[in-house]
Amino acid sequence: MTYVVTDNCIACKYTDCVEVCPVDCFYEGENTLVIHPDECIDCGVCEPECPAEAILPDTEPDMDKWVEFNRKYSEQWPNIVSKKDPLPGAEEKDGEEGKLEKYFSEAPGEGG
Repeated sequence: MTYVVTDNCIACKYTDCVEVCPVDCFYEGENTLVIHPDECIDCGVCEPECPAEAILPDTEPDMDKWVEFNRKYSEQWPNIVSKKDPLPGAEEKDGEEGKLEKYFSEAPGEGG
């Protein structure tokens, strides 16, 4: 099992999760985070820290696409280990449907 970041992180990018991760397996895009599935040790400490409830175990239904999404971008984006402010408008976009199609950017974040 591994944990993955799903579409509710897009356009919010809360980073509460990165500070509690014992193995630093989070990677930062311009407007979302991902978890490297091969680096995640399945400890689960990140899941309750996510205000957007965007982190789920890969055992949930239909998670295969999110495992591959997380794998792809974690290999392209910089590692992030420090908490940052969420994106402007995060509270309004939290829970919005269709965020992958509306807002997702492949551009890397700053990391750090």
